[in-house]
This record gives sequence, C-alpha cells and structure tokens, in this order.
Amino acid sequence: MKWKPTIGLEIHAELKTQTKMFCNSKNDPDETRPNVNICPVCMAHPGTLPVINKEAVRHILRMGVAVGGELADFTEFDRKNYFYPDIPKGYQISQYQFPLVRGGTIAGVALTRIHLEEDTARSTHDEHEKSLVDFNRAGVPLMELVTEPVIKSAAEAVTFAKELQLLLRNLGAGEANMEKGEMRVEANISVSTGKTLGTKVEIKNLNSFRAVERAIEKEIKRQVALLEEGGEVVQETRGWDEGKGMTFSQRKKESSHDYRYFPDPDLPKLWISEIPELSANELRHSLPELPWEKRSRYLSLGLKEEDANLFVSDNALRALFETFVGVVGDDKKSILLGANYIANDVAALRGRADGQLQHIRGAEIRKIVDLVEVGKMNSRNAKDTIEILFREGGSVEQISETRGLLRDESIDLQSIASLIISENFEVVSEYKAGKASALEFLVGKGMKMTKGAVDPNQLRESLLAKLK
Repeated sequence: MKWKPTIGLEIHAELKTQTKMFCNSKNDPDETRPNVNICPVCMAHPGTLPVINKEAVRHILRMGVAVGGELADFTEFDRKNYFYPDIPKGYQISQYQFPLVRGGTIAGVALTRIHLEEDTARSTHDEHEKSLVDFNRAGVPLMELVTEPVIKSAAEAVTFAKELQLLLRNLGAGEANMEKGEMRVEANISVSTGKTLGTKVEIKNLNSFRAVERAIEKEIKRQVALLEEGGEVVQETRGWDEGKGMTFSQRKKESSHDYRYFPDPDLPKLWISEIPELSANELRHSLPELPWEKRSRYLSLGLKEEDANLFVSDNALRALFETFVGVVGDDKKSILLGANYIANDVAALRGRADGQLQHIRGAEIRKIVDLVEVGKMNSRNAKDTIEILFREGGSVEQISETRGLLRDESIDLQSIASLIISENFEVVSEYKAGKASALEFLVGKGMKMTKGAVDPNQLRESLLAKLK
C-alpha cells in the first residue's frame, strides 16, 4: 500500500517598514530592550484608532506582481478574534475574505493567497515558571502566504521556503531571518492512498529550514504508522521538538468560524485602483531582477547550478560577481574562470573573515583571470594572489611582481628538462616502458624546481622533445 503525502504551507514573514502596521511605533527587529517600541495604539488602549501602513500594503502588492498573482482592487481588514496573552486587543487585525493577492506561483508551487496582518507580541517563560510578554513586536506588519496543498515532499517544501526567503530579500520587503523569528513556517500535512485527502495536521512555528524538513518527514512517518496500525489521524495542531526529533500534540485545530471574523469597523475599505502608486504597472516597473530570473541568467552564462544558486542567495558575492562580469563583457570562458575563483576561493576566505569581503574587487579578479588565461600565472599562484588581495588589498600587478607570482619567461626550459631527466632516471625508464603517468611526475618535479615560474604545458612539451 503506497501512502501519498499532501503538504500545504502557511508562512508568516515580518515586513521591513519604518513603523508598525497600524501606528507610528518603530518597527525595529533588533531592539533588545523589552517594551520600548510601543504606543497606545499597538497596546490597544481604549479610544485609540489604527491607521493603515501604506508601505506594508505596497510590499504585499509587489510580492503579488512578482509571483504572477491577481491583485485585489477591493480589499479590507478583518478582526480575527481569539484570546491569548500576546494579543493585547483580544483580536488580531488580519484579512479574511478579501486578501490583497490571490494565486501566483513560486518554485512551481501554486499559491492560494497572500495577505497582510499584524504580528503578535513575544512571550518568554523564565526558570521561575513565570511568563513575560514583550510588546515590541506587537503590531509589526506581517505577510501571511498560503500555498495550495500541492507539495509532495519535505524537500520540495524546503525549496519553496528558501525561494520565498530569497524573494522577500530581493524585493526589500523583509530580511526573513528564521533564527530571529522574522519568517515562520507552518505545515499542513496529510497522507492518503487515493485521490481523497487524508486528515490534515498542522505543525506550527518551524523556525529553520532543517526543522521544516525534519518535522514534515517525521509527521508523515507518524501518520503512516498510525494508519497502518488501524488508528485514526486526529485533526489538530502539533509542535516540533528539535531535541527529540518528533512532533507533539498542542491543541485541537481551530476552524475559521472559531475566530468569528468580521470587518474591522475602525479601518477604511481600500480601492487599490484609486491609489495611483499602487497600480500594477507602477509596481511592475519598480521590481528588480527576481531571484529565478537571476538564476536563469547565470545558468545561461554556463555557470554551475551550485555557483548560480550561491550568487542568487549571497548579496555580497553576487555584487562582486556582477562587477567582475561588468568588466569582462561577454567572454564566457573568462566569466566561468572568474566565477570559479569567486564561488570557491573568495567565498572560503569570506567564511573565515566573519562574512566580510574585505578588499577584493571585481576588476582585480579580472586581472588575475587575464594572467591565467595567457599563461603568465598558474592556478596556485592565482589563488595566493586572491588571498593576499583579500587580506591586505593592493593591486594584482604589485602583488604578483613583488612576491614572484608570475611565470619567469627567461627560464631556459630545455635546460630544465635535461636536468629533470638526468635526476630521475628510474621514472624516465618507466615512461619509456609505457607508463604515461610518469610524465606528469616529471612535470611536477619541474614545477617544484622552478617554484611554479614556468608554464606546465610548455615544460611538458620540452620534456617530450627530450624523451623521444
């Protein structure tokens, strides 16, 4: 019997705006002092009135254009009623019947909707079994994106979430750092053997891509084992215990009617067509090159998929690569060599320098590539030059000349070849007996003898001429 999983995701992401969703309190995710960025509106004092943050609305509509969704003309905000300590009003302002965006796709996954709401406060629990609430986050603009239940594996879910994170960052809509709680993933999972979907279980607040993948995999296994034993899956909300590597029951799953949605009487209805700067054309012209467009362009240049993905996801390395391409032009061979140095050597150096790119520049990478391609610098010395540039700055010309990293064309290759042959009689005999790899040993000896100052291909030709 083959069990088929069906997965839908609900993802919340905090938006990057100067102020909160319905008030002028500062939106600062890096504030460490509790209850600093608050005001009577986000604390729900009696008599206060919310005001809609236009920039947050614009972020969501730009997302909609980017994913090919249908932008709403009419939209409104609703009250989602439930009581919890981190909801100061006793309800959350969200959107229900009229979201800002319907449809669209990301990474081949169909979307149901993208809407806007306010975030909750942050609860913490101390060692004395006391619960504390920090209201700095209460009222921060929050995107909620819901997919169709079309995802079939944990790996596909992670791919989708990563692509969404890239899009948010690319649009400047949010940083979406999962470890900071700026992007939270909830997964709805069911398994079945036929066309009818099984009973859905929701896993809440997954805060890393690893947690998303592991939690979905474990929940699928749990449901399959339960059904194969003759049990039933209960519709509920479950949490994820990273330490134990298992999901656990939290509460019965609510339905939409449990929240008693109704339009918020304190907020105006919005007709998007009456706001010129929020028209689809204006938003479309404001979009940068999107992550999947970048990836496609990089692959068309011949880059390896892993290098293309690295440049799409890493702003600093991408900027360096783009600068390099800008000075190289359309020479694909040079582009690939430079991309290799950036994706491997520069990336490794950056990893050891706390993420800083230090002194490296695209124009200097181009000079190194040129020297390698004309045979004036070998690959080992190119890597050394990159490291010196990275740590100390300077120019390729200065570094290569003062440190002897260029090939010395004054060296007599014929004399070097004769010396190598005379000092390695046994290896020469092996080569003449048919062992082809012996020639590379001799070339290596010559490169070591000259400290890499000669062209290995020219040295190989000189040795062959002597060995005839």
